[in-house]
Amino acid sequence: MRGHLRERSPGHWAIVIDVRDPRTGKRKRRWHSFTGNKRQAQVECARLISEMESGAVVDPSRITVAEFLDRFERDWVDVHVSAASAARYRDALGRVRQHLGNVQLQKVRPADIAAFYATLTRTGLAARTIRLIHNVLHRALGQAKAWDVIRDNPADRARAPKIPDQETLMLQPGQARELLERLRGHSLYTFAALALHIGARRNELLALRWRDVDLDASKITIEQSLEQTRAYGIRVKAPKTRKGRRTISLPAAAVEALRAHWRAQQEQRLALGLGRSPADSPVFANLEGQFLSPNAITKAWPVAMAAIEMPAVTLHSLRHTHASMLIASGVDILTVSRRLGHSSPTITLSVYAHLIGGTDDRAAAIMDAALGSKMVASGGGKTDL
Repeated sequence: MRGHLRERSPGHWAIVIDVRDPRTGKRKRRWHSFTGNKRQAQVECARLISEMESGAVVDPSRITVAEFLDRFERDWVDVHVSAASAARYRDALGRVRQHLGNVQLQKVRPADIAAFYATLTRTGLAARTIRLIHNVLHRALGQAKAWDVIRDNPADRARAPKIPDQETLMLQPGQARELLERLRGHSLYTFAALALHIGARRNELLALRWRDVDLDASKITIEQSLEQTRAYGIRVKAPKTRKGRRTISLPAAAVEALRAHWRAQQEQRLALGLGRSPADSPVFANLEGQFLSPNAITKAWPVAMAAIEMPAVTLHSLRHTHASMLIASGVDILTVSRRLGHSSPTITLSVYAHLIGGTDDRAAAIMDAALGSKMVASGGGKTDL
């Protein structure tokens, strides 16, 4: 591989490097512009040759950000993520196209991405949404690097706005009981009761079928989750993680609530002339015996909470409340993690570590019981620290 310089004007150089195409064996030239004196241009020429020989240089390309994102969606998003995640990816990448779509991909700099985030912030977009866009863009540019379309990922050095700390409300036992009492008789009562008792996710609860429920054994098995997208509507999929498939023990109150829900459901179906629910029918179903819409539940929940004057309680509060009650009662993290369906206890710890209090004092007491009294007795005089 050889290179030489051509002076276009005083202080402006064309660095011309002769390379051989590894696929065709033909020679071709790469041109690079450089500003500086001749010695600096020679150093730059040597650097470029070294990078090319080591394989660190990416072929020049005029592909725009929008053109690459089309490829990314087709060759990566459609293959590697669920339909719901793909919809979120496309929404995020749509905003990227609006602001950076016409820019050549290899000319995107961290400052361009930072300006993009600043523009989104000025339009009033929430920091959490901008963070999602950043994560998607970072993934896309990371794939461009993996595919040798760009050498570096400019999103590595661009920061999205910080998300304000917002803790999900966790109900105290008395508040949880009050919530259920106020919801009694409401169509969301059994859903809320089960969410509090087993800590399952919204879409896991909505995917439950009666065949997954063993009321005599007080067990419930979660094997599926619902997904609702514009492209496919409502459909069943695997749980969020492999550990999402789990069997959970039901407390007596949950069994009682489910039995009452079953009776009410059968009475309604018989009154409509539909017959008893088949084993594969959803636990939470519409009049036609079909799955309820996750989006409809999300919209109905705050309306119900406003009606019972507990507007601060979100759907996710129920899952967090379940976990917090177990942890406060001394249940080990591994058991809590299994009930929640987390992929790892590490995730459970990262979310709920602040709830694990009082253990440090207990650790000191244990050490004092094991070593303290004897060491104090034999210590004698003062010790300089």
